[in-house]
Amino acid sequence: MRMACASLPESALPDETPRNIVILAAGQGKRMRASLPKVLHPLGGKPMLQHVLETARALRPRHLVVVYGHGGEAVRAAWQAENDLLWVLQAPQLGTGHALRKTLPCLDPALPTLVLYGDVPLVSPATLRALLAEAREGLALLTARLPDPRGYGRIVRDQAGKIRAIVEEKDASEAERRIDEINTGIMALPATAPWRWLAALSSRNAQGEYYLTDVVAQAVAEGVPVRSAAPAHLWEIEGVNDKAQLARLERIHQRHRAQSLMEAGAHLLDPERIDIRGDLVCGQDVRIDVGVVFEGRVVLEDGVTVGPYCVIRDAVIHAGARIAAFSHIDGARVGAHAVVGPYARLRPGAELGEHAHVGNFVEIKQSRLGAHSKANHLAYVGDAEVGQRVNIGAGVITCNYDGVNKSRTVIEDDAFIGSDSQLVAPVRVGRGATLGAGTTLTRDAPPEALTVSRPRQTTLPAWKRPQKETDQT
Repeated sequence: MRMACASLPESALPDETPRNIVILAAGQGKRMRASLPKVLHPLGGKPMLQHVLETARALRPRHLVVVYGHGGEAVRAAWQAENDLLWVLQAPQLGTGHALRKTLPCLDPALPTLVLYGDVPLVSPATLRALLAEAREGLALLTARLPDPRGYGRIVRDQAGKIRAIVEEKDASEAERRIDEINTGIMALPATAPWRWLAALSSRNAQGEYYLTDVVAQAVAEGVPVRSAAPAHLWEIEGVNDKAQLARLERIHQRHRAQSLMEAGAHLLDPERIDIRGDLVCGQDVRIDVGVVFEGRVVLEDGVTVGPYCVIRDAVIHAGARIAAFSHIDGARVGAHAVVGPYARLRPGAELGEHAHVGNFVEIKQSRLGAHSKANHLAYVGDAEVGQRVNIGAGVITCNYDGVNKSRTVIEDDAFIGSDSQLVAPVRVGRGATLGAGTTLTRDAPPEALTVSRPRQTTLPAWKRPQKETDQT
């Protein structure tokens, strides 16, 4: 058995009521039909397990333990830099009771224990706090009533309404299968109790596994109160077993995120057609058109407008900027009141000053475009420092790569770069300089002067265009 169960230092302990939190994430997920471990499948741009971890951390646990199995080191590797996690390998996988039993060396027996699941990603901290409130005097279960309870364990209550047991569907009688109150699997166990209850579990059941749900009957037998709480929304308890369920939760998650944005004041033209795959922060009077995808961390300041079908990743868009349709922005900063697109591409390291313009089919990479500068169409600016009020004409290219090294281009304030010019880096264009159209610049262009590099124009009046031979057959 492999474990990583070192306790956190006392200085890291939270001020809230301490507790253990265990996340069961060892399932193989055969129905996903994928080589990727189930809990690593993304939802809203993050692995499912990441959602559960963030929720668990919101409750400030003393010990946070993840039980992993399928995917082994790939699961651990995804969070190897996070030192607040304790990892326990479950191999072989003999049920949820067996999984929790594996974690006991990592838990503080004097603290209550909350059990979560790595493939139930949308449960909220508010719902879990309600559950924990019910667990103050004993065991608490998160339950729900479903119109179609098939596939879930049923909550069995006595005539007084008290919970007596949980019966898994495969072991349930016909009468028990008609019960519509189901067990979500999420539960809060009292301090010390898991050590004796888990030791007494048996695998004599239809699946030959150690069911964690069997601790309910043990609690009842000992006279420990068993209470329940319900989720604020039914979708909070939905698990993922296949790609269809993952897609369903993705839309629910996106709808919930969109609703939160609109409540905060963002104007979404169609909340059903937005994808937030990370963290999106919006100021006031932000307007987002249809089909926009946000990835990583994106900040849209006050008055930003985003046109349809843009993709924006890890970017800051400053106040009043306008992003036109079909633009891609990745790892870039867009200055206040700047205009980008349509069909523009800002790659990592691109930075636009205020009132800058980047138009259709313009690509900017590792470059700064100063305030009021423009590259309105069909240009590539890479590894460049562009000053203020610079005009970059159509077809301009900064030739920054020689096949081995990348070099920088500097274009000083108020320069004018004529269309179809190539600037072969390293090279500098002086302040107020003008490059004539079609120039290939290989040496610095002096300030306040016209630099032209092209052959003299020649006209041959007697020249005849070649003609195709007439087919004589």
